[in-house]
Amino acid sequence: MKITNGFDISASALTANRMRMDVISSNVANAETTRAAYVNGEYVPYKRKMVVMESNEQSFSQIFNNTLNGNDASSKFKGVNVTKIIEDSSPTKLVYNPSHPDANVDGYVEMPNVDIATEMVDMIAAVRAYESNVTALNATKSMFMKALEIGK
Repeated sequence: MKITNGFDISASALTANRMRMDVISSNVANAETTRAAYVNGEYVPYKRKMVVMESNEQSFSQIFNNTLNGNDASSKFKGVNVTKIIEDSSPTKLVYNPSHPDANVDGYVEMPNVDIATEMVDMIAAVRAYESNVTALNATKSMFMKALEIGK
């Protein structure tokens, strides 16, 4: 087992959750953006973005079989990766506001599909995940420090 696996796992999770918080912040900032892109000759509103993460971990059976076969799989990087950022396919909201410059002929404005309450809940979850990984990183660091004190 590689001695820095704990650091690698926590670092990858910190990076992934930071990206998640950045995307959520972008969603909140663009919650009222009606002209995010120009498609087919007209402006379209901002679409909510979501982060897709994927684990790099092997299953217990894979690790067990590799160990039985004499393969050292512990040197492979472990943790989590952001694989992609996708757009939410939920429909946009129509809001009646005939004085808005982007209103259609009926007076409705197509608004982004961003729900502030959902974004705030997602942000709280991302912040908690980030904090728990900082705690895990500090615990790993503390274990290293205690191990170094044994030799004194």
